[in-house]
Amino acid sequence: MEKVVWTKLALKDVIQIHDYIAQDSLFYAQQTVEKIFEKVVPLEKYPLLGRIVPEFNNQQVREVIMGNYRIVYRINKKHISIVRVHHSARNISRRKKKA
Repeated sequence: MEKVVWTKLALKDVIQIHDYIAQDSLFYAQQTVEKIFEKVVPLEKYPLLGRIVPEFNNQQVREVIMGNYRIVYRINKKHISIVRVHHSARNISRRKKKA
């Protein structure tokens, strides 16, 4: 079983997602954040569950999809790092250096 660790950058992404959705609906903002956190729970048992991020083409950098969001993670020796939560409409290649 791998431990899932959220990076500061990924948590910042989730806060920004929450704040953006909350402009229209606090209920849906909270629901979206809960779903994002729930989506990564299976990674503890199945770290290879997500697909390889095509833009990185690296076996260790993968993603799971939750609605319109790509939850990008890196498989490390001792844990799984959630590195970004990225809206699928945005260009991830600008963020490549940070993952």
